[in-house]
Formats: sequence, C-alpha cells, structure tokens
Amino acid sequence: MAVIPTDTIYGIVGQALSLKTVERIYKLRRRNSGKPMVVLISSLDNLNSFGVKLSLNEERTLKHIWPGKVSVVLSCSKKMRYLHRGTNTIAFRLPRPKWLRNLLVETGPLVAPSANLEGKEPARSILGAKKYFGKRILYLDAGQTTSLPSTLISLKRGKLKVLREGAVSFKSIK
Repeated sequence: MAVIPTDTIYGIVGQALSLKTVERIYKLRRRNSGKPMVVLISSLDNLNSFGVKLSLNEERTLKHIWPGKVSVVLSCSKKMRYLHRGTNTIAFRLPRPKWLRNLLVETGPLVAPSANLEGKEPARSILGAKKYFGKRILYLDAGQTTSLPSTLISLKRGKLKVLREGAVSFKSIK
C-alpha cells in the first residue's frame, strides 16, 4: 500500500485482486464498509479479471472516454463481493499519464480511493496525507495536486448517467 499521485488527486493504492490489501485500506481510511472503491486499470483487458462483460457499444463508449479523468461504474462478477460490497458494480478508471499506466502494468489493477479518512478533505500533498496516515504507509511525493476528483458516471445497457461531476464535464463525455 502507498499514497501516490493519480491522474486526479492523491490516492491510497493497493492491489485490487488482494482481499487482504483491500480490507487493510478500508480499515486504514476508516471507510464505510458498504462503499466500493475506484479501481485503476492499465487497459480494457483488465476488466476481464473482474468479470465485466461489455457489449460492443459499451466498449466503443469506454474507448471514447478513456484514458482520462473519468471513473465508470460497471456491472461485475458477484464473486468480487469484497470489492463491490454487495452492489455488483465497481468504478474503474483508465488514467491518461503513461507513467501511471506503466505502473499498473507492473502491479496489476489497484484500488485507489482518495488519500483521506472517510468524510475528510482529500489530501492535496504528501504532508496532508501524512497527517491522516502517519508512518503506516509509503508515500510518493509529486508536489501539490490541483485537479478535481474524477468525474463518476455509470454505464448500464449502453446508457451513460452522471453520478458526480468532477475533473471532466459530462457535456464533453457525451
């Protein structure tokens, strides 16, 4: 686990396919256990690991949106309960920065909730993250972040629905 800059804000990251790691992040962040976390992926192929089945239209839509600062909620395998928390959906994001996608190729998909305690402001710097987590975690310092959190949309049966407007306007997605 580590706090790293993502394409939007600092996130606390860990291997998404590790139940133990995911549970440690929930505990460390004091996150509501019913709220799924965003998963960063390096390519559309990573969605197979989560039991995501896309129609051709949905795949085209994702290729239009990604890479970018948009997290997309997709239906996933019911077996991924430790990630979807009973919702049968997970939010995924394919980030634009090449260095981050290269990291994801090496590590595999990473959960990446914002670097803060539940209900607190996201850390905009490593100093802010250290105030939340102290010495219990590793840090990758990239200075101050200025981006908004990702825009959150759902993609269900080929239809887009905005859940939270963030770094990307919904108009530019459609």
